[in-house]
Amino acid sequence: MKVVEDRSGVATWGGTPQEVQARLGRSHADRVLVLAFDKIHEPVFETLAANVTSVASSMFEVLLQRHDNESLERLAEVLVPRAPVSPRLIKEAAMWVQARKAVLDSGDWLTAVQIAELADLSRVNPSAQPNKWKRQGSIFAIHHNGVDYFPGFGLDPGSQFRPVKALAKVIEAFGGHKDGWGMAYWFQSDNGFLGGKRPQDLLASEPDRVIEAARDEVQDIAHG
Repeated sequence: MKVVEDRSGVATWGGTPQEVQARLGRSHADRVLVLAFDKIHEPVFETLAANVTSVASSMFEVLLQRHDNESLERLAEVLVPRAPVSPRLIKEAAMWVQARKAVLDSGDWLTAVQIAELADLSRVNPSAQPNKWKRQGSIFAIHHNGVDYFPGFGLDPGSQFRPVKALAKVIEAFGGHKDGWGMAYWFQSDNGFLGGKRPQDLLASEPDRVIEAARDEVQDIAHG
């Protein structure tokens, strides 16, 4: 438990619910605003807390003053981004959203529970084996809304839906160059090295070509 910042009559406390509750019991604040996060990494939490404190403090100072033009201008500066959003960033964000939507809409992705059912894995902890495969580099996953999704095309029906052996070589080739989403985009896109075919369509039938295509992609990335 720590006080992230305390100024201008505004304090921000970070910690577990129990720690914050104990602090509130000793507080003489007139009003309290609580932000709760189900899951958040500590560095992200600390950065967010610091920014929330800065914004809240600035707004509090402005709202205590008279509502003249100068005060309204200060409030606008707090709430509005320091610079206009670049059209390039807007375009890139739109393309990013569209690419993710295309991946999710493809129907080629399975949860750990679905894999456990297909591969006849343990139902007690269905995510254990798929996550072990992921740690071993035998398969990859994309993370969406708190859930890991694994590529169905990366599983071999002929070996009880275990990971296709060639997939590990592709993941190894992309190590440090593409994350799960990056590999998802690559597998789903038409590939010139493969004669315009998608890597995911050839992974099982022509694995060596897909591995070479991945290595060629990394070479292109390395040379800019």
